[in-house]
Amino acid sequence: MTTREPVFALIDCNSFYASCERVFRPDLAKTPIVVLSNNDGCVIARSYDAKPLVKMGQPYFQIKDLLRRYGIVAFSSNYALYGDMSERVMTIIESMVPALEVYLSAFGRQMRSALLKRTGIPVGVGIARTKTLAKLANHTAKRLLDITGGVVNLCDPFKRDWTLRNTDVGEVWGIGKRMKAHLEVMGIKTAMDLAKVDPTMLRQKFSVVIEKTGRELAGTSCLELGEADPPKQEICCSRMFGTRLTQIEPIKEAVATYTQRAAEKLRAQNSLCKKIRVSIRTGMFNPEEAKYANGALVELPYPTNDVRLMTKAATEAVNRLFRPGFKYSKAEVLLMDLRQPGEFTDDLFAHSQPVMADKVMSVLDEINGRWGKEVVRLASVPAAPGWAMRRDLMIQSYTTKVDQLWTVRAT
Repeated sequence: MTTREPVFALIDCNSFYASCERVFRPDLAKTPIVVLSNNDGCVIARSYDAKPLVKMGQPYFQIKDLLRRYGIVAFSSNYALYGDMSERVMTIIESMVPALEVYLSAFGRQMRSALLKRTGIPVGVGIARTKTLAKLANHTAKRLLDITGGVVNLCDPFKRDWTLRNTDVGEVWGIGKRMKAHLEVMGIKTAMDLAKVDPTMLRQKFSVVIEKTGRELAGTSCLELGEADPPKQEICCSRMFGTRLTQIEPIKEAVATYTQRAAEKLRAQNSLCKKIRVSIRTGMFNPEEAKYANGALVELPYPTNDVRLMTKAATEAVNRLFRPGFKYSKAEVLLMDLRQPGEFTDDLFAHSQPVMADKVMSVLDEINGRWGKEVVRLASVPAAPGWAMRRDLMIQSYTTKVDQLWTVRAT
């Protein structure tokens, strides 16, 4: 009787943000792409063909000439689109995983093809006996795309050993620059070298994490599949304004908007909130601007996920924080003292969230989930605020807004 060994398949989208942009711009399939952070500040994502030319985190204003010189196209970040495309990718994967049987490589190619056809997002598929080897297989699938076709199965000992010998130790999952330098001093330059080192020595010299990495590369599974993340104990929503604000009303609009977004996350994890911290501040790096920062803690009357009550409390806090004469650059809403329903131990006569509020929030989430975020929102949350972060290079939200759906005209 043989014991069936576990097999891990790691599916990772190729340059995900850039790939999302290319889905609806097929004319850019061979054009280098970068995606910018909030307010078009710096580079946070690069397509593979842009990586040799642009460094991660480079400020956009410093590289505009370089982008034009190499024909690199820049996009503002479109998180609503990225989130929706990610959900579509995961839905397809989850629908196919139960079909997994014996032919792993064929299954990997089938899944990669289905994802590309149904979402337009290219992925790499790495299959192996351990999570670290699966990560390495995924990296190899992308690095040698023309050879691998985007799928690498390291369950085959010959392919595993070839990959280990031809992978720099610094490319192993969890090995950073400093650790790489320490390992190279010991003559450990490839993933194969690390796999052959005595695990006990790795633990004594470095840590149990590096020991497990070495064992996993050698084929011994030490890392289990992650369990579902527990509910967050705090939820934060903060943004830099697209322009400096000097009046209280637009700051209240921003705080109402951030509270609405935080409340959505709160309800998504089925939690209730008892305290909110609201803070506002000016820019801190311009020597010609006066500096000011302040925050206020708000105690809610009862544990709640009702965005109406939370927004009222948060915007009223702005009245206590605002000081005229300053140029404000950022606001933050932090939900605190989060519990699951039934975990609060208030006394018998304490108020609790009305049943009708539960129903209203449920309907609100159902409508926005079906028709798009913020289709239904509080009146204090503007649709197109003048203070919103700058995203001058953003494409349409093709999949999350009804009025921006992709249209096809017959010729």
